Amino acid sequence: MVKDKKKRDSQLVVRIHKEERDAFVELCEEMDTSASREIRRFMRDFVAKQEKKRKK
Repeated sequence: MVKDKKKRDSQLVVRIHKEERDAFVELCEEMDTSASREIRRFMRDFVAKQEKKRKK
């Protein structure tokens, strides 16, 4: 994986249930990744998928 050279300068605050957050963080730790990394990956994939749909 290529490291992101751009400085991250923004935050997104999301309110979720503690149980959902804890389960997500625990799974991420088991998979040797971070919750932040997985959320960023989801966002990139989601945006790419939606952009692809728009071009059709």
